[in-house]
Amino acid sequence: MAAPTLQQPSFLLANLKADATTKPLLQRCQDLVKIIDDYPAKELHLIFPWLVESVFGSLDGIIAGWNLRLLHSRSNEYNIVMDFLNPSGPMMKLVYKLQAEEYKYEIPVNYLPGPVKACIQEGVLPDCPLFHNKLQFPLSGLLSLNLALNPFEFFMFNFAFCLITPKIYPQGQHGSSTDSAYFVLVDTYLKYFLPSEGSVPPSPFSDSRGSVTAPSPRSSSVTFAGYGVHSPSLLKHHIFHQPSVNADPAAQEIWRSETLLQMFVEIWLHHYSLDMYQKLQSPQVKEPFTPTEEHVLVVRLLVKHLHAFSNSLKPEQLSSSPSAHSHTHTSPLEEFKRVVVQRFVQQKLYLFLQHCFSHWPLDASFRAVLETWLSYIQPWRYTGEKTNPQPDQNRTVPEKWESFVQENLLMYTKLFQVFLNRAVRTDLVNAKNALMVFRVAKVFAQPNLADMIQKGEQLFLEPEHVLHHRQPRGYLTPSQGGSYLSSRQKVVTDMVFRVKSHVYALEGQDCQYKQMFGTELRGAVMKLIQIIAQARQTAKRISDHSSEVAANTSFLSWFGLGSSDLNNTFSGAEPEESGECLKKTHEFLDRALENLCQIFKLTQGQLTQLISNLGSSQDDGNSKQLPDCIQGETGLILTDLGRRQIMNGLRRFDIQYQGDPELQPIRSYESALLVRLFYRISSLVNDRFGGHMNALCSRPDFLGRLGRRYLTDHDSSTKLKHSPLSRRGLERNRLPRLSLRPLASYRTMLLLLLLYVFGALMSFGPVSSTVVILAGGLLYGLVMTLFGDKLKTH
Repeated sequence: MAAPTLQQPSFLLANLKADATTKPLLQRCQDLVKIIDDYPAKELHLIFPWLVESVFGSLDGIIAGWNLRLLHSRSNEYNIVMDFLNPSGPMMKLVYKLQAEEYKYEIPVNYLPGPVKACIQEGVLPDCPLFHNKLQFPLSGLLSLNLALNPFEFFMFNFAFCLITPKIYPQGQHGSSTDSAYFVLVDTYLKYFLPSEGSVPPSPFSDSRGSVTAPSPRSSSVTFAGYGVHSPSLLKHHIFHQPSVNADPAAQEIWRSETLLQMFVEIWLHHYSLDMYQKLQSPQVKEPFTPTEEHVLVVRLLVKHLHAFSNSLKPEQLSSSPSAHSHTHTSPLEEFKRVVVQRFVQQKLYLFLQHCFSHWPLDASFRAVLETWLSYIQPWRYTGEKTNPQPDQNRTVPEKWESFVQENLLMYTKLFQVFLNRAVRTDLVNAKNALMVFRVAKVFAQPNLADMIQKGEQLFLEPEHVLHHRQPRGYLTPSQGGSYLSSRQKVVTDMVFRVKSHVYALEGQDCQYKQMFGTELRGAVMKLIQIIAQARQTAKRISDHSSEVAANTSFLSWFGLGSSDLNNTFSGAEPEESGECLKKTHEFLDRALENLCQIFKLTQGQLTQLISNLGSSQDDGNSKQLPDCIQGETGLILTDLGRRQIMNGLRRFDIQYQGDPELQPIRSYESALLVRLFYRISSLVNDRFGGHMNALCSRPDFLGRLGRRYLTDHDSSTKLKHSPLSRRGLERNRLPRLSLRPLASYRTMLLLLLLYVFGALMSFGPVSSTVVILAGGLLYGLVMTLFGDKLKTH
C-alpha cells in the first residue's frame, strides 16, 4: 500500500501539468478546489511549489504565470483569479493546510534584495528577523545558499516578488494600472491581514489540537534593531516569541500580519542600504535595482494603508505610556499598530525614495514617486475622520502629529531639498511638471507644518551634551526614584534623542545636515522662484502667440495666404500645451509661488524684488536672441545658462529647415500631385542643364546676376546663419537650379487664375495672357537685378 501512496503525488502533479496546457482556467481552478479539499497535506506538499510558480510566475521571469499584473476587471478570467486567490479562498486554504504540518520550501538567496543577499553571503545576520533561523547551509561555499520558508512565507515571498520580476509585456500593454488583479489583491491582503477595524480573522484550517502551528520560535535576543536605533521591541513577547497553543488567539495569529508586512517591505523597498546609496552617488557605479512606475504605485498603496492601519489605534492606547505594565491591557495587534510605520517602513522607504528622486527621469511619470512621498508625510490624511469641512489648503495640521514630524524629519527636509534639485532642472512650462511643483508647495504650506519642521530642526541642533543628562525612556514617579523637578527637562531631552536617533539612523553618524530653513536652502528656493516666474512668463508668451496664430487662421490660409512657416512656434512648447493646458500651467505656477512665499515667509515686496532681479532675461525682446553659447570648432555650443534658457523658453535658436528645399514635406496649401510632378520635371532639367546654369550664375556680369536671381535661393544665407550648419551642406543647398515647386501652391494657382480671368476681361486669349505673365515676371526680375541692392540699402 505504501508504493501507490508514494507514486500518487507525482501522478497528481503530472496530471495538473498536463491540464495546464489543455484546460481553460475556470476548469483548472475548479479541479484545484476539489484537490485541495480531498487530498491530504502530504500529497499537496509536492504540488505546492509548482502551483505557486504557475500562478505568480517563476522568480527568473521566464514563466509568466497568470499575468496578474496584466489581468484587469474587463477580462473574463478576472473574477476566477480573484476568487481563487482571495485571503479566505482555496489557495490560502492550501497554505494553512500545509502550515499545520510544518512543511518547508526553499528560496535561493540570490533572489533576495541586494543588501540582504550581501549580508548573508558575508556571513552577517540580516537586520530583518524574517530571514533569521531559515538558512540552509550547503556543504561547500556560500553561493548556493537557500532559505527554508514555511508555506505562508513562501506564498507571500512569491506574491511580493511577482511585482519586481522583469516582464515582457505584449505590444500596447503595460503594467502600471491600478485596476489590475495584482494591485487589487495587494489591497485585499493588506485590509485582511492588517485590518483597521477588528482583528485578523482566524485561520480557516486548524490542526488536530485546534490551532494553527506557528513558525519556529525566534531567539529571545532578537529585537527591532534593524529598524533604527530605537528601544527594544514592544512586540517581542508576542511576535518574536511565537505563542503556545493555549495562548490568546489574537496573539497566535499576529505572526501572519508581521510576516506579510515584512515580506512586502523587504522585497519592494529594501534594495538600497545606506552604504550602497552613498556609493551610488558616483556615476561609475551601476544601479543595483531600478523600480518601475507600477512598483511605485503599489508602494504608495502600502504606505496609505499602513497610515490608516496605524491611525486606527485606540486613543487610550495611543496616549498610554510605553511602560511594562501597559502590555497587560493591550492586544498584540494594537501594539503592532503603534510601531508599524516607524520601525518597519521608515528607513527602507527613505532610501527607496532617495534613489527614485535622484535617478528617476525628468518627466511626468515622476508623479507616482512624488505622490508616494506626499502620502507618507501626511499621515493625518488617513485617519478616517470626515468631520473637518475645511479645504486642504486651509486645514491646520493637528498638534498631535508633531512627534511624527520630528521622528521623520529627513522625510520632510532632505527629500524636499532633493526635490528642489529636480524642479530647477525640469521644464515647468509643461502643465504636468508645474502641477508637481504646486503639489509639493501646497502640502508644505499647510498651517503648522513648517513650524513643526523648524522645531524638529532646532531639536536636532541641540548640543550633544544634552544627551548625557537624559533619563531612561521609562518615566519614573517619585516613589520609583524619579523627580518632579526634572520632568520638563526629561521631555525635551527625550525629544532631542528621538530626532537625533532618527537622523543618524538614516544618514549615518557623520551626516552633514542642511537645514530646510537655513541660508543655503533658502537660496535654492529663491532660484526656484525665479525659474517659476520665468516659466510663467514663457507660458503666457506661448499662449498669446497661439492666440495670434489662431486669430490669423482663416479660409484664405487654405490657399496659403496665412502663415506658411512650419517653424513658427516657440521652442520648448509641448504639443498639448495650448489653450487650457497653458492656462493650467499659469494657475499652478501662480499658486506655487504663493505657497512658497507662505512656507519661507516671503513678503510680496520681497517676491516682487526677486522677480525684478531677473533683469534682461525677463524682457520679451531678449526671448528672440540666441541662447547663451560659445563658439566651438564645429559651431555653437550651449552653456549651462543657455540650456536653462531653452528649457524655460526664454531664448531659442531660429530653427529653419536646412535640407533640400525641394524635399520639404508637402504643405497643406500645396497640391501633392503637382509638387511631385514639378519635382520630376525640374530634376530632369537640372540634371540635363546643371552645368550650364552653374556657368551662367558664375558670370560676374549682368546676365550672371539675372541668372542668380532666378536660379538660386538668395535668402538661404539669411535663413541659415542662425543655426550651426556644416559648410559642405551649406554650399550644396546653394547650387544653381530650377525650382518649379512654387507653381504647385494653391496661392500661386489662385493668383494665375485671377490673372487669366483679368486677361479674358481685357479680351486676351490664353496664349496672350501667358506671354504677358511671363513678360511681367521677366521685367520684375530685370528691375530687381538692376535696382535690388539700392532698394535694400534704403
